[in-house]
Amino acid sequence: METVVLPEDQKIFSMQELKGRGLSQYKISKLVNMGKLIKLNKSYFENVNYCGEESDFYYVEAYAPKGVICLLSAASYYNLTTYIPDAVDIAIPRKAKMSTIPDWPPMKVHYYTNDRHDIGVITVKEGKNEFQIYNIEKTVVDIVYYRENVGIEETKEILITYLRKNNRNLNRLIKYAELMKCEKVMRQYLEVLV
Repeated sequence: METVVLPEDQKIFSMQELKGRGLSQYKISKLVNMGKLIKLNKSYFENVNYCGEESDFYYVEAYAPKGVICLLSAASYYNLTTYIPDAVDIAIPRKAKMSTIPDWPPMKVHYYTNDRHDIGVITVKEGKNEFQIYNIEKTVVDIVYYRENVGIEETKEILITYLRKNNRNLNRLIKYAELMKCEKVMRQYLEVLV
């Protein structure tokens, strides 16, 4: 088998990407047997020779193709909290299924209605790696909406940190709060904290 060189700056490959690089099913299996790829599931593989920044977020698409990083994981990404989640928080549509929940990285699945799931999603590209995450305002609104599960102290810390940011967008925050049916609670928090 001729030497196959996979880029060292991409952590996760889909079967489709590998086939797009001219690799047959046989060659992909050979790379797995040689220890150059780790098979995560039937559609995704981890590049053993990856040399870039590590992030558990890169694995989300492999295990939850419609998954969006949310809640405390998103808040941590935006530096809104000092709390470090023990699992990656992922939002998926209520009727979606995850074929496999991995042992590592640990993932905590949150089932959202389609409306809640689809609003405020952005794609973050880090080199050749990418993941979907809610924008900062949608993250703050979700934290306030799920404050009982997240924790009141964490919610307060996240909201205060957001309000201190120079690039905050209170109009967008209120708009998302209206759409997510928590405008009244959001306004109460803002009145107390601003």
